[in-house]
Amino acid sequence: NSILRHNKKRFTTVLKNYIGGSYKESKSSTFYDIVNPVTQEVLAKVPETTHDEFEVAVKNSKEAFKAWRNVPLLTRQRYISDFARIVRDNQKELAEILVKEHGKVFSDAMGDIHRGLEVADQASNIAPIYMGEGIENIASHIDNYSYRQPLGVVAGICPFNFPAMIPLWMFPTALACGNTMIIKPSEKVAMSTDFMIGLTKKIGLPAGVLNVVQGGRQQVESICTHPDIRAISFVGGNAAGQYIYETGAKHGKRVQSNMGAKNHCIILEDADKEDTLNALVNASIGAAGQRCMALSVAIFVGKTKAWRDELAEKMKKIKVGYGLEEGVELGPVITKESHKRIINVLNQHEKEGGKFLLDGRGYKNEKYPNGNFVGPTLLTNCTTEGVAITEEIFGPVLSTLTADSLEEAMDIINSNKYGNGTAIFTQSGSSARQFQRDIECGQIGINTPIPVPIPCFSFTGSKDSFRGDLNFYGKAGVQFFSQWKTVMS
Repeated sequence: NSILRHNKKRFTTVLKNYIGGSYKESKSSTFYDIVNPVTQEVLAKVPETTHDEFEVAVKNSKEAFKAWRNVPLLTRQRYISDFARIVRDNQKELAEILVKEHGKVFSDAMGDIHRGLEVADQASNIAPIYMGEGIENIASHIDNYSYRQPLGVVAGICPFNFPAMIPLWMFPTALACGNTMIIKPSEKVAMSTDFMIGLTKKIGLPAGVLNVVQGGRQQVESICTHPDIRAISFVGGNAAGQYIYETGAKHGKRVQSNMGAKNHCIILEDADKEDTLNALVNASIGAAGQRCMALSVAIFVGKTKAWRDELAEKMKKIKVGYGLEEGVELGPVITKESHKRIINVLNQHEKEGGKFLLDGRGYKNEKYPNGNFVGPTLLTNCTTEGVAITEEIFGPVLSTLTADSLEEAMDIINSNKYGNGTAIFTQSGSSARQFQRDIECGQIGINTPIPVPIPCFSFTGSKDSFRGDLNFYGKAGVQFFSQWKTVMS
């Protein structure tokens, strides 16, 4: 958890709520620290928004909805298009903020922004998806037709691991559909959202259309239970996601909840060795493994188990450090608590009889000795019941298993409770076809390690990785943030 502090009137940077088109200082006496995970410098303080301040935000969003819903769709889309343009114009500055508060390397931070902006671009052209349908003369002089309408006030609860991308998954689509939205950024990385909100002022987005409340669990509880919030979009861990899904649904809200994952891949003997090993390195340690689509388990089939030594050598060459410095490929994990949790999982793996081909537990960075660094780690002697396979480690760790056949490897994946992503590395069309047909997972990569769909499709995690009926962005995203109205005349 973030560190709670009491206000002693000595803070330098305190983030504010953004309500009704202007920044509002919170009267809270409780704050979270945003800490640079490399240097441990406190970058800013995040207030726990008070109950009264939250009520003001909802009331303002509800009032703004009355006018925003009547703004023509093409005009709403132009606002989103203008916003995407101004973010691109300022993306390097945003990426630097993201590196400082999150720890990911600069290229990864730019990718974070880029993938989010792809969703904004798609939200700038939702008309073909938003269109209704009708039948003329279903009875004598009677027509029947349906069209889509916005829901009202909706909310987004964001995680720490993608400070720019996840808010961009949420509010561009919600606003384009005609809703007003309240965003609660992660209290660990709220500076990136604060920067983007400042850009919405520059494009003249009407006041109250997009509001931001700062804080932690208290805001989650308020969002889940407030009667004027119609839908909740969430990305994060399973405990929080299950709670938000159940509590939100209990209070009559639509909920889309993207949660945890343990993404496996299969390496067959006919795979291109060099391409496969390079893909495994990048997909497992990118963003320090702190992403729900990280490749965290590799199943080596047949003779490919001998490739693991070479994989370890490639992982050893990864440069670890501060993401703003040239050539750095791996940054720290987000907090000291996350670092401790990862080390505890790796220690448990060892107690269970597990082995390390590459052990990052003792990594120390001479230039940044206080950083939350875990070095690249490659685990062997794993079992399907062991902590290395069952636990979402959320660090730069790749666990390995072996199998004698494609069918055995697929059985391992299908027994995994999560269903976010999976991949196969092979040059066999028939093996790839069998895999994509019979594997029980929402998103499948064939010689592609992280199969995140482009935004004209939807992000289709399944099983225990998702709760809800309608997924993020694309057609499903538009459907989530809108509702049918049917007319007979």
